[in-house]
Amino acid sequence: MGLSVAPVWGPPGLLLTMALCPALTLHPAEARAPAPRDYCVLGAGPAGLQMAYFLQRAGRDYVVFERASGPGSFFTRYPRHRKLISINKRYTGRTNAEFNLRHDWNSLLSHDPRLLFRRYSQAYFPDAGDMVRYLGDFAGRLGLRVRYNTTIAHVTLDKDRRAWNGHYFILTDQKGQEYTCSVLLVATGLSAPNLVDFPGSEYVEGYESVSVDPEDFVGQNVLILGRGNAAFETAENILGVTNFVHMLSRSRVRLSWATHYVGDLRAVNNGLLDTYQLKSLDGLLESDLTDLAVVKDPKGKLHITLKFYLEESNQSAEAIPLPQDDSDNFAMRVAYDRIIRCLGWKFDFSIFNKSLRLSSGSEFSKKYPLVRPSYESKGSRGLFVLGTASHSVDYRKSAGGFIHGFRYTARAVHRLLEHRHHGVAWPATEHPVTQLTSCVLRRVNEASGLYQMFSVLADVVLMKENGTAFEYLEEFPMQMLAQLEAVTGRQARHGLFVINMEYGRNFSGPDKDVFFYDRSVGYTEDAWQSNFLHPVIYYYRHLPTEQEVRFRPADWPLPRPAAIHHILEDFLTDWTAPVSHILPLRRFLENCLGTDLRSFYAESCFLFALTRQKLPPFCQQGYLRMQGLVGTGSLRQHRVESGLLQDYAAAGKRREDSGQWPGFHEPVDQPQAPGPLDQPLNSNKEEL
Repeated sequence: MGLSVAPVWGPPGLLLTMALCPALTLHPAEARAPAPRDYCVLGAGPAGLQMAYFLQRAGRDYVVFERASGPGSFFTRYPRHRKLISINKRYTGRTNAEFNLRHDWNSLLSHDPRLLFRRYSQAYFPDAGDMVRYLGDFAGRLGLRVRYNTTIAHVTLDKDRRAWNGHYFILTDQKGQEYTCSVLLVATGLSAPNLVDFPGSEYVEGYESVSVDPEDFVGQNVLILGRGNAAFETAENILGVTNFVHMLSRSRVRLSWATHYVGDLRAVNNGLLDTYQLKSLDGLLESDLTDLAVVKDPKGKLHITLKFYLEESNQSAEAIPLPQDDSDNFAMRVAYDRIIRCLGWKFDFSIFNKSLRLSSGSEFSKKYPLVRPSYESKGSRGLFVLGTASHSVDYRKSAGGFIHGFRYTARAVHRLLEHRHHGVAWPATEHPVTQLTSCVLRRVNEASGLYQMFSVLADVVLMKENGTAFEYLEEFPMQMLAQLEAVTGRQARHGLFVINMEYGRNFSGPDKDVFFYDRSVGYTEDAWQSNFLHPVIYYYRHLPTEQEVRFRPADWPLPRPAAIHHILEDFLTDWTAPVSHILPLRRFLENCLGTDLRSFYAESCFLFALTRQKLPPFCQQGYLRMQGLVGTGSLRQHRVESGLLQDYAAAGKRREDSGQWPGFHEPVDQPQAPGPLDQPLNSNKEEL
């Protein structure tokens, strides 16, 4: 006898369904699980907000995670003494917004002129609280999608062939909620203080927690461990109330105006150098901190000794040998009331699973994640590092660790992502070759990204077939030049120019005298010896290979080119002098391209058409197409009087009167295209 099965939705089936209902119902946490995101940004500091802005303008799916209740939480606490060392230059004498960003070190990039930092502070070195207020307005006014009070506690990978990069990033917050992302953009900065492990380090106070009230240091002997801006900022705060301040570090002091690196010691904090060199009790010392030890005596005073003294002695603290027992002029034989650690910061790797391979274990990779010139992790495709944490790409070379630098590198990363995942080519403008000189001059005189990210970001000119036109790409990562076609969607088949800003190769360093008498170069033929920041143009007949980029000459930002041109340094950073700047540049471009980039009058083009097999590009693109500027009688008369043109009208009149050219003359107001000189160019290409 067979069994009969009740229909699923019959009365017995209905009871069965009701019984199974709890098992079929999703867990509440799973039901509320957020949908996968294309882009996740960790951190709502300046770098995170800058990337969020670009993603939002492009209409992309993204979210920003921030552990605090508002953006810019780092600046609510640091710097401890509240004065930023980023310049807020409100006046430049210019109205060009792009130029003014060269001297605005705090603003993020946006289309809203209200979101310029100069509207938030009048101070040259602003208060950190103004930065917090600015970042709050930046996120609020632009409507950026930020999840506040969300601490990402763990990040790992989930391999999936359907994902953009072959895996998804799984982020878990403090409540156990998981988020799935295709691309992870890490903008958490450097948040973990650098510690030093030596006997007695428990007696050392940290920069992150030490008192900022000078009254707490009245009449004390203070030792500061460190040699950066945090150390000098701390010393500056207490110089006027302490007995003395000593500063100890393993390396010599590095002054930013000598190294041209804004992360080195800035003049605004270096009062201790004055009091040291003018012998007012304060001083600087050099020693490896790991060789030291701190001993505390019964009175609470702190003494500096050497680690091996402790290792050789099992005695009580008051009986431990001190260096002055052997050398009575030991520099740190005095007892200290306080020792303060100001050793800077490093990246916090603790939330990242080892499968992400963000660190190799080397000393440098313990401070910064391992990233490529594209700012993508070397260990995990699709993970990009932004902001201060990405500074390994240009550490001690450029400004990539600071707002006025990483606002441009964030834009470069966004452009790379737009092409990789959305098929959007790197932005470029196309121009006739006759505009090449003017395009280069405009950018080197205005562009802020080139100016701030010197030797890291460069403009690239891609010549078109037959050399009649070119594409202009702005602020491309120089070390990715060999990959340009693959990552931009542009073709570089007919030669290219790379426009970069550089200091002289022997002009920067902690031991350099940057104030020597003949430090500036004033003659065009010596432009290659320019010391101060100046434009340098590289010409390649084809894209360099990966090997050529990797094994380029020492201290060169790029491989050896076919030709190179230094635009003469200028005290005003204004490269518009006709003879010193423009003429040499134009001749360099002409020699590389084998063409004439000058502009010509209509009369000259007419004569060239009769006497030459090949016309200059200006005549091809203008005169033969009946394009150009309309001349006037006064302009024509000026050209005749200047000797630039023969007075054809007068000559024709005379010949007509003499019967040689009956009835011929040229109208005075014939359309003409004014230009500089009509003499053919004769200059040698600058070959390396």
